[in-house]
Amino acid sequence: MKIIYNDGRVAECPAEEELEVLRHSAAHIMAQAVKRIYPNAHFAYGPATEKGFHYDIDLGDVKLSDEDLPAIEKEMQKIVKENLPFKVYPLPREEAVQLMRERGETYKVEHIADLPEDAVITFYQQGDYIDMCVGPHLTYTKALKAFKLTALSGAYWKNDQKNKMLTRINGVAFRNAEELAAYEKEVEEAKARDHRRIGKDMSLFMTDDLVGRGLPMFLPKGYTLWQQLENYIRDKEVLLGYQHVLTPCVGTVALYQTSGHWEHYKDNMFPAMEVEGESFVLRPMNCPHHMRIYANRPHSYRDLPIRIGEIAHDFRFEASGTLKGIERGRHFCQNDAHLFVTPEQIKDEVAAVCDLIFSTYKDFGITDYRCVLSLRDPEDKIKYHQDDEMWEKAESALREVLTELKIDFTEEIGEAAFYGPKLDVNVKPAVGAEYTLSTCQLDFCLPARFDLKYIDKDGVEKTPVVLHRAILGSLDRFMAYLIEETKGIFPVWLAPVQAKVLPVSDKSMDYAEKVYDELRNQRIRVELDDRNEKIGYKIRYARQVDKVPYMIIIGEKEIAEGNISVRDRATDQTTVYTVAGFADKLRREIAERK
Repeated sequence: MKIIYNDGRVAECPAEEELEVLRHSAAHIMAQAVKRIYPNAHFAYGPATEKGFHYDIDLGDVKLSDEDLPAIEKEMQKIVKENLPFKVYPLPREEAVQLMRERGETYKVEHIADLPEDAVITFYQQGDYIDMCVGPHLTYTKALKAFKLTALSGAYWKNDQKNKMLTRINGVAFRNAEELAAYEKEVEEAKARDHRRIGKDMSLFMTDDLVGRGLPMFLPKGYTLWQQLENYIRDKEVLLGYQHVLTPCVGTVALYQTSGHWEHYKDNMFPAMEVEGESFVLRPMNCPHHMRIYANRPHSYRDLPIRIGEIAHDFRFEASGTLKGIERGRHFCQNDAHLFVTPEQIKDEVAAVCDLIFSTYKDFGITDYRCVLSLRDPEDKIKYHQDDEMWEKAESALREVLTELKIDFTEEIGEAAFYGPKLDVNVKPAVGAEYTLSTCQLDFCLPARFDLKYIDKDGVEKTPVVLHRAILGSLDRFMAYLIEETKGIFPVWLAPVQAKVLPVSDKSMDYAEKVYDELRNQRIRVELDDRNEKIGYKIRYARQVDKVPYMIIIGEKEIAEGNISVRDRATDQTTVYTVAGFADKLRREIAERK
């Protein structure tokens, strides 16, 4: 595959750059197609991405929908068949500005103003379309073999909410039709696993625009699952000496000014509320509250470590385009804890946190993950608390501990919290990109900002170190992860409905109700399907939609013999039990958390 560089050279494309060049060229071809259909369109940015490309476009009063994408895609195919050559030429800054103004490309004019004075400004042209770009690109449009437009979304110009919202058209491009087909198969698998679809089908959670975007509500079955996760992690923490607390969902602005979040995190917080002359905000995290709990009374070194845990409701103003069901919302519940330790206790406590993370992953069968030591970017003077000595001390301490614990990890610059470095455990889900599930952060900063103290064994007042840690991350995201990994087929102990009683006919209803009541009294999560439907339909619904582990079939034979026939979802085998015997079996499975 030949490509053309911005200096006019034509050369064979390096294999590792092929996809990026294809996708970048596809963005230009898409822009040309859009311009042909919508002549008043104006273009902002159109980069290649990891899996495709997009272009941010100002369409004026035109409102695109997904139904408009096939027409744009058809026009792209026409441009490809025209086999237009990509031509490149540089222009002096003044001529570049004049060209873009003549073509009505105000966003490009503004982009030129942001470029360094000595920047070389080049333009690529295919047919009647001209775009400012550094390239490289294909030499002819016909070299684009396989592409597809995938979705519409919104994007602020320069990613700034103060600027205009533009229309982002997303697409994918590959070397050939086979690669595109493989991608489409992956997309279908992602749809089958999408926790938003499964959550709706299984009645786990819902969203409502009148309540607010990014504010999911858990329905009875979803909240049952949520409670099982909460009980699971709380029980593990209690055995490890954690003390659980309950703190408010709001705090004063002064609290977050003290912690530093107001300076470093304000853009991610909901706006302040003025009440009786005082400013309050919905809390985005819980550490300031837990710092004040620690400061509530004096401490000796004998008290430490102190482990304060909370399943805490938090609120962050995420951009609307990033919201995704319960995986990323504006309200979520963190499995949060803060460990107040002496410097000598750092290693043992980090080790204990890591043990808790990995034992939890073992319980849930999570094996595809990697550990990342997230460090600050020393050049970023805005994002991070400025204290070089503190950062060097904290990063060295955490790196040393992880090394001594023989935990394999990579290092990533610029991913630390504003107050300290952290260990992030990133999971690779069945579909989609990896994301952080668990974290352990080392903090010398906030304890000093809150003037926290303990009396050491030599009688001297000292400042504790704090470990911020989350094992399940947020319960919401962890639940989304589990839904997509299992496709909603949960083990018995987690399943919102563990068994469903399915009477064959009205003649079986009285006995079915008796079985239902007996199992419910045994604290089994059971439902009775009393709909006037055929038994085959009830079984398929219980298995495929509700994804119930056990289906209890009640017919004339079961009534006559005083037992129940139980179909196992996992094996599709039917076994006869007494009601008491089946209840014993379920209780064992629940206790073992298989």
